[in-house]
Amino acid sequence: MSVRAYVLIQTEVGRAASVAKAVRELPHVERSDDVTGPYDVIALAETDSVEELGRIVVTRIQMVEGITRTLTCPIVGD
Repeated sequence: MSVRAYVLIQTEVGRAASVAKAVRELPHVERSDDVTGPYDVIALAETDSVEELGRIVVTRIQMVEGITRTLTCPIVGD
């Protein structure tokens, strides 16, 4: 069973489009879009486990230049 989550991302001013593009190219990220509101980018990630999801967020997504904060929201139903 796979684990899917929305990752809400805040970026430095003016960096939303470049962050969305960089995140979109990461493994396990199905989609990444720049949006308006309190978060600048929303990504959809899918992994095989909660542990792997955590590793992807910390070691891949949060390392993208221009990201200041993330919030991971696992999807609980289909």
